[in-house]
Amino acid sequence: MLSQKLNNYSSNPILIAAAKRAAEKRFELERQDPVLMAERAGIVPDPWQADVLRSKARQLILLCSRQAGKSTVSSVLALHAALYTAGALVLLVSPSLRQSQELFRKIKDLLNAVRSTLPQLTEESNLRLEFSNGSRIVALPGKEATIRGFSGVTLLIEDEASRVPDELYQAIRPMLAVSGGRIVLLSTPFGKRGHFYQEWAEGGDDWHRVKITAEQCPRISTEWLERERHMIGDWWYSQEHLCEFVETEDSVFSYEDIHRAISPDVQPLFD
Repeated sequence: MLSQKLNNYSSNPILIAAAKRAAEKRFELERQDPVLMAERAGIVPDPWQADVLRSKARQLILLCSRQAGKSTVSSVLALHAALYTAGALVLLVSPSLRQSQELFRKIKDLLNAVRSTLPQLTEESNLRLEFSNGSRIVALPGKEATIRGFSGVTLLIEDEASRVPDELYQAIRPMLAVSGGRIVLLSTPFGKRGHFYQEWAEGGDDWHRVKITAEQCPRISTEWLERERHMIGDWWYSQEHLCEFVETEDSVFSYEDIHRAISPDVQPLFD
């Protein structure tokens, strides 16, 4: 009986047309609101994650503690760009290829949860996904010399950005010049140094900044955090869980002291 009903459904042009219209409507709704795609995949975004998914900002910095959900929200952004923007190029960059692949695996898991969505996956490897609409998601190694050659990037995601070398960051930014694509930096802090800190502290109003500490994450208990503070000490706790840019342990001078010592009015001794 069930088999007969399915056959009748598949051969009924009215039902087929209705199903097609419903799929097209869902596609359009999810194209406009990535939160709907996340929910269909079984992800219930935290309020801050929903804000990030709906943000139209071209440059985002996610300063978040471990396990706060920054990788999850970034994977939704990446897959949404590929599925709902024809010909999109999404690049994943991390300090190492292994770390890029971790984010890539999250994206693949998300794709499996929304597999019925068009366009369809046409090619898959350990480092690349390609879709029937011409979009690609590519995981890259963390070496400046080996990532050049990409252009027209729609979305560039830099994971563990506080550990990414500055020369790599400078090499990937021109990939957005012509396309006007988006860039997302996500990380916990790693001292007052590097481009991640500089963009957070001094990058100006062009950046949409989001800071989420472990104490703001509903999935991390207060009891666990209290034990963790005693185990790792205040310095590491402030950095890893409170998202504070603390001075590096081996610093002789503070970042502020060095910054104040620099003046454009003083002529250099040598050319």
